[in-house]
Amino acid sequence: MRHISWYLVITMFIISIAPRVDAGLSPSEIISLQQLDREADLEKIQKVLEMKMVRERLEAFGFTKEEIKQKFDQLSDQQIHQLALQLDDIRVGKGDALGVIVILLFIAILVVLLLQATGKRVVITG
Repeated sequence: MRHISWYLVITMFIISIAPRVDAGLSPSEIISLQQLDREADLEKIQKVLEMKMVRERLEAFGFTKEEIKQKFDQLSDQQIHQLALQLDDIRVGKGDALGVIVILLFIAILVVLLLQATGKRVVITG
């Protein structure tokens, strides 16, 4: 029983430190060059720029609306498309804190169950 409990503890530790990987399709450069839609990409970028948090951050850096518009006018279609694609990858406010908490809670429950099963007691003195 002791070997099984150590095996489970080590296995849970290894599982918890493994990085989370998101799988997805990688866009082909040839296809993306042919399907550039500047207006749709600019519309997507405009929606992000209209967000209050983004607008305030740009103002904090000292950019005005006219300066931002001039910068976008200077970008090529490929650069605009690349920026629009990268906006899809941004996850604002989505951390993995909940996942870590759930895993730690699961490990704690597992340890308590293993201690109960083996008849061991942990006494904490202050």
